[in-house]
Amino acid sequence: MQAGEAGNVSCLRSVDGRPHACGSPPAAELGIEYTVPDFLLLSVLSAQAQTDKLVFWPKEIDDVLVNPGMGIQTFQRVKGVAVNPGGKWSEVGPTEKLERASSPPDFPDSSIAYFRWFWGQIEPEPGRYRWDMIDLAIAQAREQGQKLAIRLMPYDQKNPLPEWYRRSGARRANKPEDKDGEIWSPDADDPLYRKHWGGLVKAFAERYDGHPYLDSVDISTVGYWGEGWGPYLPSWETHRALLDLYLEGFRRTPLLVNFDELQVLRYATERGAGWRLDCWGDMRGQYWESWGRRWSHMLDFYPLQLVRAGAQEVWRRRPVSLETCWTPLYWKEHNFDLDYILEQALRWHASSINIKSSPIPPEWRAKFDEFQKKIGYRFILRRVELPRVLRAGQMAPVSLWWLNKGVAPVYEHHRLALELRSAQGAALIPTDADPRTWLPGDALYESTIYIPETVRPGSWRLRVALLDPRTGAPAIRLAIEGRQPDGWYDLGEVRVE
Repeated sequence: MQAGEAGNVSCLRSVDGRPHACGSPPAAELGIEYTVPDFLLLSVLSAQAQTDKLVFWPKEIDDVLVNPGMGIQTFQRVKGVAVNPGGKWSEVGPTEKLERASSPPDFPDSSIAYFRWFWGQIEPEPGRYRWDMIDLAIAQAREQGQKLAIRLMPYDQKNPLPEWYRRSGARRANKPEDKDGEIWSPDADDPLYRKHWGGLVKAFAERYDGHPYLDSVDISTVGYWGEGWGPYLPSWETHRALLDLYLEGFRRTPLLVNFDELQVLRYATERGAGWRLDCWGDMRGQYWESWGRRWSHMLDFYPLQLVRAGAQEVWRRRPVSLETCWTPLYWKEHNFDLDYILEQALRWHASSINIKSSPIPPEWRAKFDEFQKKIGYRFILRRVELPRVLRAGQMAPVSLWWLNKGVAPVYEHHRLALELRSAQGAALIPTDADPRTWLPGDALYESTIYIPETVRPGSWRLRVALLDPRTGAPAIRLAIEGRQPDGWYDLGEVRVE
């Protein structure tokens, strides 16, 4: 096929996908092996491109990028609040405004603040909900450029169910004389549990589903921390009904189901939930009383459970979030294999990580930095092609080659847009691309765009951005040079006639 004229060579044509000079039969047809010299081909192709097409090749950068819906989370605090001392943390969510540290904490930058509250905190009296705590946390996170991820929990060993519920006539699952008798564990098959805990979940969903600054919600049903496992599980009919409260209540906000119970994991992920686990990194192989044997989450359970649940491909449509067993400091003290732990997270296509807002050992900081460049999504704009001359009021073909160098897609829709900007003003050019389909690897957007008739003839700067669906402002950092103070990326000069 002819490719155009340039210099002393009349045209180029392709034989078996390779370019050859026109004017004589292709070498393959004559049984002769020859090609146009590389320098001549490059000259011809360059001259041709200069006649009708303009190509930009943005330069990749190697920075750690902080982007929506991914990365290392802060836990029970927002960005700027001091990290937890040593290997300690609290499961009790904050009830008052959090105070910022006097100096920036030595902790990775973050786009997600992950908070958990117990039932007794949120509903101190029947039907009286402390939404003010959640609203305050959302507001503080928003001030720091974060969204809030939430779990509401029934109880744990140190934080009991609301006293009013325990005195309501609700049934216990255990007895005071039992080994765990000091902990008042509910019988979740009791209609009162479904009525009151279910009432809280329903009210929670009615108030917050689709909230623009809510990142995700954990599905929380029964047992310690609401993780859906333990010695006092209800019937499957009851458990499924508790799961359905979330699946039906949160239609817009992403849900994450906990990992331990196989039937629960399978049921929720098949109905649209992502998944999370909370003992990422356990390599110790210690004796776990709840399981009655010595084993390791990372080696004996998690990878197998994912396969048994048939949930290996959930990451393609819903997020995966991991929480450390203990903290990275604990891993270091016990000589855990950090490379294996991080690599497994990448094999699971994790988007977000909770390390309990605890310090990262200095010797491991470089590996965590590299890890942050791989989790979630990482968009690189490799190549942009468009006509050398654009005409106002007309359509123009464009081609944008993207590379997602991360391990997961972006799960919230962000509008891909181009912009023409000069001293005369700016013209926004939206596209119909859906970045949620850009799985790890290459992606190509080829379409036509409309050049607004308001664009006057002359030289303009071509810019690109992925826009927040609520504010219309650039929201996602790209792994390329050219980022401007307003978040747009400058690609180069184009001409409008």
